[in-house]
Amino acid sequence: MLYVLLILAVLISGILILASTKPNTVHYERSTVINAPPEKIVPHLVDFHKWEAWSPWEKLEPGMKRSYSGAASGVGATYAWEGKKKAGAGTMEILETGISGVKIDLRFIKPWKAECIAQFHFTPQPNGTDVRWSMDGPNTFMGKIFGLFMNMDKLVGKDFEIGLAGLKTVVEKD
Repeated sequence: MLYVLLILAVLISGILILASTKPNTVHYERSTVINAPPEKIVPHLVDFHKWEAWSPWEKLEPGMKRSYSGAASGVGATYAWEGKKKAGAGTMEILETGISGVKIDLRFIKPWKAECIAQFHFTPQPNGTDVRWSMDGPNTFMGKIFGLFMNMDKLVGKDFEIGLAGLKTVVEKD
């Protein structure tokens, strides 16, 4: 029994030490080209009511509680969500908007607290607009431990890819 406890203590210590070497911040990013100018893309990002049509997280729990406040769209528009299972809870607020992109204050409440900045950057292309979706935030110690067992870039990146594909479909139909 003593050997089992000793092995367990060494294993836990190793995990904690390895986690402490992880970066203090995270950055996730994906992009796609949308066959439209930024002026056609922006309205789908700055009005949170329109996110239901393309956001991958809106489909996690269609019945989740949603509330909108502040401006109807653009700077100052806020959105809060609260799911019972998969969606967690949090808030978003539009901080900046323009033809070069949109900046959002993103705050997760559940399943863990985190404050991030999400951005959509627009770069004109011959056939439309390159839309780059990024998220930056702190990497908490629990996040560092979780990251040892899950590839968070792949997990979050997959959602970004699904969301960008949905945004592309919605904008190009518009």
